[in-house]
Formats: sequence, structure tokens, C-alpha cells
Amino acid sequence: MRKTQIAPSDLARSRSGHELNRGAYRASLSKAMGALAVAMALFALPAEARADCDVTDTGIPDDAAFKLDAGGVRQGLARAGIGIGGYYYGETFYNWGGFDQGGEYDGVLELYINADMKKLGFWRGLCFHANGYQIHGNSITAANIGSLMPVSNLEATDATRLFELWFQQTMFNEKLSVRIGQLAADEEFVTSDGGGYFLNGTWGWPSITAADLPSGGPAYPLATPGVRVAINPNERLGLMIGVYNGDPAPACANEDPQRCNDHGLDFELDDDPLLMVEGVYRYNQKGRLPGAVKIGGWDHFGTFQDQRFDSGGALIAVTANDGRPLDHNWGLYGIIDQLVWRVPGSEETKGVGIFARFVGAPQDRNLIDFYADGGVTFTGMIPGRPDDAFAVGFAYTNISDRVSAFDVDFGEPVPRNYEALIEICYTYQINPGWSLQPNFQYIFQPGGNVAGVEDATVVGARTTIGF
Repeated sequence: MRKTQIAPSDLARSRSGHELNRGAYRASLSKAMGALAVAMALFALPAEARADCDVTDTGIPDDAAFKLDAGGVRQGLARAGIGIGGYYYGETFYNWGGFDQGGEYDGVLELYINADMKKLGFWRGLCFHANGYQIHGNSITAANIGSLMPVSNLEATDATRLFELWFQQTMFNEKLSVRIGQLAADEEFVTSDGGGYFLNGTWGWPSITAADLPSGGPAYPLATPGVRVAINPNERLGLMIGVYNGDPAPACANEDPQRCNDHGLDFELDDDPLLMVEGVYRYNQKGRLPGAVKIGGWDHFGTFQDQRFDSGGALIAVTANDGRPLDHNWGLYGIIDQLVWRVPGSEETKGVGIFARFVGAPQDRNLIDFYADGGVTFTGMIPGRPDDAFAVGFAYTNISDRVSAFDVDFGEPVPRNYEALIEICYTYQINPGWSLQPNFQYIFQPGGNVAGVEDATVVGARTTIGF
């Protein structure tokens, strides 16, 4: 579970009023699956360099707080090219406001395996990765607050589930990599470095993608079959292209998509594809104040529904018919991360950083049509504590005009309009691999201005332990 890319809760993963038409665009899916075959063919190309596949010589990760190795098993596996490990994330929050007041605990045990396939008799540059979660506890967002931007990026329906399972081939001195298998887009796309210091789920997979894509999109805790190609011709430029099955959960009677794929073992391949593209320009990487700009977007090839008008152009609030079918759903985004002051003598990029993200999507077929966040991070500022961090951020989720108009049509006294968040988080490293994060959040208009739901104040803390 990478701290920069963990997606929102089950509450925010609803289909948000539109349903994917599974019978449409099968030809598009066939083309996407053809891309998978091309990627597999690339595995046979010679590799000029081998990635480390995240397997250390001792078999114990560098970020492990407890270097457990009973009987030398992990070291023995490492000699064969296999690394195993895990993390435990535990957190508790208490809130005032929302629709109820109280406290909740939730936790996630993550276990993973990485393998250098060269040592297992295959070829250079081929890596394997799989991880899974045991998720337990209660979501404070679902139980007490009802916000679109979930309090924690760990929140999910209780389950023991597989997450990702993939092979990756690195080629041409690591300038090209192809990843294929069960993938999560939130592990690589639409992420900012600065957002990784916060706990609210929106800083990873933002509320706009969680609400607008079927079942929340390919994001924690629901991965889906796909392929990702990354090209990095030099240290400045990079391009990623990902094609995923468009709905990570099969259709079922339960409204919670996580219950429809409750163990992560439904490897769906019959949905219209989701295409994601992201380019990055990194500048001043060897200078004092490095930065990066990302531009990206997505296109879902499925059929979505108009949020206000039916097929005849009449108001849904009057006819109670389904919304007018609309082909495709897409979005565009831009991200910037910039170090503005560097700790004197710091060999790493420690200091004061700023970041911002802007995301937009069509307002006629989506609950959310605009999203923005940004903030300031302070890292390595305290002498003798280079891995501590302090972060302050603001996020804004805009309800589309079409949805607001539907609320008026339906007779709501106050239409939904926006939700906003202020978050303050401190990361205190107890020792390498073990951290504590006290956290404060203030959520304006949870749910986008829903009657009976008050602004919410949330305090809590998370501990993370690697082993």
C-alpha cells in the first residue's frame, strides 16, 4: 500500500447515479485486450538491465521496523529471488458534526511478495508482485459523516482480499517497462508527491474519479485486469499509458461494489475498457529546487446516463425514467510538485514543498465535474529528525451543475453544490519503519450540502509498522 496512492472509502465508491451498459462497446474491449497480447509479446524482448524487483539481499525490506526472520527463511528466499513482507496500519478517529458523532477504529494488514524472475530461471528484467489485505474495523465516513472525501484512505468494507497481482518487464536500460495482470490505477496515475503526507482518501485517488467511474474505478481496494506501459527516455520526460477493464466489480444485487467482488478474485474482462494516459516533465532534478509537472486524462468507453434529462429530453425528476444514455466518460488533469526551499546541506530533497492538482470531467454525466487540491509540506525541518513531516492542505469537490439542477427539479430546499476539506497532518518517525501520524480535518458540507448533515471536525491518529 503506497502512501501516495490509496483510494477513497466504500461510501465514495458508489456508481453515483449512472450505470455501465455492459452490452456496449465490446469491440473496444477486444482492441484493449489486443494491447495485452502485444504487451505479452514484449516480454520476449532482450532486456539490457534488470530492475531490483524490490528484493533486498537479506530478504528484509529497508523500511522494516521489525526485522523478523525466523530460521533465516526470508534470507533463504531472497537468495532465490523472492522477497516477502508486510505492513500494519491502525488508526482511530473521532468526529463532531456530520450526521452522527462518535469514534471509530479501522485497520489494514497488508502482506506482499516480490520476485526477481531472473533468479527463478526466467529472463532479466522480469519481476513479479502480489499483495493482499485483511481489512477490519469501521469507516467513520460511512458511520458518522457521509462525505465524498473519506476521512481515511484505508476505509473499505471488511474483507480479506487479493489486491494486485502482476508481472513487469523492464527493458532498454529501464527506459521502458510493461506491467500486466491485476492492476490498480491509483498506484501510479493522478498522484502528487505532496498529497502522500495526508490521511484523507482524496489526496490519493481523488473524489472525482472515485465518484465518476464505475465502482470507483481500479483503485484500493478493487484492482482489475489491465496493462500499463511506461516510457522514460531520460530523467526529464515520462509517459504512462494504462488500459484496464472498466469496472472492477461484477454486477450483483448488493449496492456496495466491494461486496460484489468481496475477495478480489473476480478477474472481470467483459466490461468496456478504461484508458488512462499521463505525461510528466521533471525539471531541475539535479539542482537545488527540483519540480515536476504532470498532464493526464482518462476515457471510459462505456455508456453513462445524463444526470437530469431522460431519452425524450424530459426531466428525470418528473418522469422517473433513466437518464439519457451518453457514450464515453472522460476527464483531464494537471499536477505540479515543487520544492521551494531546501534544508541547507540536505542530500535528499528535504525542505518546503508546494503541490496542486486540478481535475475536470463533463458535468452532464457525472456527480462531480471539477476537483482541486493543494498544500504545503515541510520535511526534514527538525534537526536530527530528517524523516518527520508536517503538511497542510485544502481540497475542493464541486457537484456538477446538472446534479444541482436535478436537486431543484426534485424539490430539494437546498441543492448540492460543493464539499471542501482542510487537513493538517504530522508524521513522526518513531524509528525506521514505524511512524505515528496525528491528524486534524475539517470537512465543509459533507456530501456536497446534504440536508441534516453538518460540517464535521475530525481528530485522530494512525500508526504504520513495516515488517
